[in-house]
Amino acid sequence: MLIGYLPTTKLETIENKSARRRALVNLFHSCVRRILGPISSYGETGIAMLSGDGVWRRCHPILACFVGDYPEQALVTCTYFGRCPKCQVPPGQLGEHIHFPTRDYNKAVDAYLLADGDVRTFHAACLEQDLKPVFHPFWESLPLVNIFLSITPDVLHQLLQGVMKHLIYWITSSSVFGPVAIDARCRMIPPNHHIMLFSKGISTLSRVTGKEHKSICRILLGLIIDLPLPHGRLPTRLLRAVRALLDFLYLAQLPSHTTDTIHRLNDSVTRFHQNKDIFVELGSREHFNIPKFHSLLHYASSITLFGATDNYSTEQTERLHIDFAKEAYRATNHKDELSQMTTWLVRREKVQQHSAFVKWQHEDHEQTNPTRTPIGPPRPDMRSLKMTLHPSVKSASFDVLASSYGALDFLDALADFIAHLNHPGASTSRIQSYSRNLFLSFSSVAVFHKIKFTLRGKPNEVVDTIHVRPEQNDVHGRIVPARFDTVLVRGKRQDSMHGKDGEL
Repeated sequence: MLIGYLPTTKLETIENKSARRRALVNLFHSCVRRILGPISSYGETGIAMLSGDGVWRRCHPILACFVGDYPEQALVTCTYFGRCPKCQVPPGQLGEHIHFPTRDYNKAVDAYLLADGDVRTFHAACLEQDLKPVFHPFWESLPLVNIFLSITPDVLHQLLQGVMKHLIYWITSSSVFGPVAIDARCRMIPPNHHIMLFSKGISTLSRVTGKEHKSICRILLGLIIDLPLPHGRLPTRLLRAVRALLDFLYLAQLPSHTTDTIHRLNDSVTRFHQNKDIFVELGSREHFNIPKFHSLLHYASSITLFGATDNYSTEQTERLHIDFAKEAYRATNHKDELSQMTTWLVRREKVQQHSAFVKWQHEDHEQTNPTRTPIGPPRPDMRSLKMTLHPSVKSASFDVLASSYGALDFLDALADFIAHLNHPGASTSRIQSYSRNLFLSFSSVAVFHKIKFTLRGKPNEVVDTIHVRPEQNDVHGRIVPARFDTVLVRGKRQDSMHGKDGEL
């Protein structure tokens, strides 16, 4: 069910900007209080609700957590910008590696209960708690709620669009590695499966999406691993700081956690703070008084309380915002806008239910002993080879392979392979002797430009791809270098690099 607050006015008739902002905040809390009003009573007394398995149960709905970006977190918790919505960190110490006490929910509620009394007393009480003087926030009367604890981590906006965005900007600044060196490294990366290419570099990108930031993070450490810093400085601390943030990013997105992963998460934050001063020394940053960097300290406690971050990812709500809110708003051009939006949402839900039913019909129902899907890339024995029936080039000579494809040692490698295949028990020196005296009755081979690996039993699910491409000219007449991917083949023996029983 989608329950949303879609503002239709910005109250532009109020000329005073401060008064307008206060009015918008109070309007937001008043509307959400109306939406969540039933929770106040049903959270305590309970209500009969039909679950997915068709059984009616007595449920007690409560507000458990709030998922949103930092501006929405500040709006909901009534905190000021530049402050933490969860703890009492002073404004100038957001960049310190210090854990501060959490905000006192009971004192906050006591302050907002004074809203109906004297205005000065109410404002003084809110100021003492470092909160905005909002007229009865929506969470004030909700049962079993601590709004400050309910604020959850936000991988999309806090990490990808926040921390990583700052990190990429610092690295590409002229005082660190510079945009020229970083962009040149980006252009040198060969195309690979599941990797986004940035042929023009990353320093000139604008309006970067979360998906693009994820792709940049995959190659970020490789872009800077051996680049020199200005004035002969050693890049050790900078590499440690970058790796610490990347470790934190990937640890925070794990679908399940243990005590060890939580310790590693906290350790990565510690390592970043131990090495972050290198950015100040290089001049790319003056301070780290940034709320999204401070939020890293709260990930461990929130994960311990609410579970893995995929349970409250803003990527899902962003998708819903695009699919439901924006499209529905564009579709409502008639007088009865509410009826149009409701009709549109009902239609989308029916299509979704029908798609789920069709998918269920095509699935294998033999799930008496379901197997757990392993985390990570599929093992070689779970893959199947998928190739075209006919080769891309029926006959390419050895000279063409060397000149056009860049495979200079193909003939020697082929001779070694044939010698090893004919004499599997021979020593290395014998194999080399056999390969030198080998006579090949052919001088050309067929070439396949693409080989795919799919999951066994799922021919349409590609997990990896091998590319081969000869030297060619692009549309502007410029030469595009040849490319062939390197594939490691594991044989029966540990010292074997190929063999008829090897695994790709």
